[in-house]
Amino acid sequence: MTLQSPASGLPDQIAISDAELAPFLSGSDPASKAHGLLLHQKQHWDLLRTGYNSLAQVRTRSFEFDGFQIKVQFNPGRLTSTAAKVDPASIRERKCFLCLESLPPAQRGFACDSAYLLLCNPFPIFPEHFTISHFRHIPQLIRGSFATFLNFTRELGSRYTVFYNGPKCGASAPDHLHLQAGLRSFVPIDTEYHALTRHPATRLFESGSLRVLCVDKYLRHFISFESSDAGVLLSALTALHEALRDGVSEGEPMLNILGFYSDRAWRILVFPRARHRPSFYFNEGPDKLLISPAAVELGGVCTTPREEDFEKVTREHLVQMFNEVSVSREAFNAIKARLAPKLAGLNA
Repeated sequence: MTLQSPASGLPDQIAISDAELAPFLSGSDPASKAHGLLLHQKQHWDLLRTGYNSLAQVRTRSFEFDGFQIKVQFNPGRLTSTAAKVDPASIRERKCFLCLESLPPAQRGFACDSAYLLLCNPFPIFPEHFTISHFRHIPQLIRGSFATFLNFTRELGSRYTVFYNGPKCGASAPDHLHLQAGLRSFVPIDTEYHALTRHPATRLFESGSLRVLCVDKYLRHFISFESSDAGVLLSALTALHEALRDGVSEGEPMLNILGFYSDRAWRILVFPRARHRPSFYFNEGPDKLLISPAAVELGGVCTTPREEDFEKVTREHLVQMFNEVSVSREAFNAIKARLAPKLAGLNA
């Protein structure tokens, strides 16, 4: 990921200059520059500072399962995102908050990879939370952006997890292509991963440069791709996308993605989805729980923007939610059956 100066074509009022950033830098790598941007913005952007001050007051509960943990946090700053209306009519009626002309005057960022803008998220879930949005207003689709996702994951991976929410899987701006990044240690799945995948039964495919694992005993099913070869990994992710598209009449297959990079290798986790939101989201009165799962929830941290939901959510609610929004075991097995020969063909 190349972080560019204002000369890259980004408007001067948005692009932060080297001189502005210098007092906040601890290194020259992209992750350090992103962290420096956050420190700068906390001093110079009131909305962001308010968001992080509120984050310091977040309350958390933990629910233990067999070999893993789900955390639930009360974070009122996430109400707008959690309750976002993402139907086509609502999208048409509002301004896109990720378009350059809609950004608040105090918000600054970096141009990166010539087509994206790295920004601090003013409504954070993570202790450090960023949005990486495309310069142009184009739909939220990952199919043509896998290489970009891998690039950002590699460049930010020393400090951050990069993630993608599909247009029907938690993206609050399904009309504008964007990724997000958050402090890596925040999501439980990062530390739980090796215990979840050590059983031989999880292995779907392995070659000299690629290992593909499938986990179906985690409440939510996911497929993991491990590789140090970006080209091989890109082909494998494309193969998965094709396997997921079988039976999808239009649009993007429902999915969320979490990306990790360490020791010069990627670990990309893909969560196929069946539904956008659980049934209790649409209930009325005391039976309603305002939880809208996206990549962070699938990584093990569920956000409740209303205190009453935080107080009443139970272990059974979490089981129900993941059972409803994740693909069934039968559907997951069908995805694996379609994917396996595609991966073998890559190695032929």
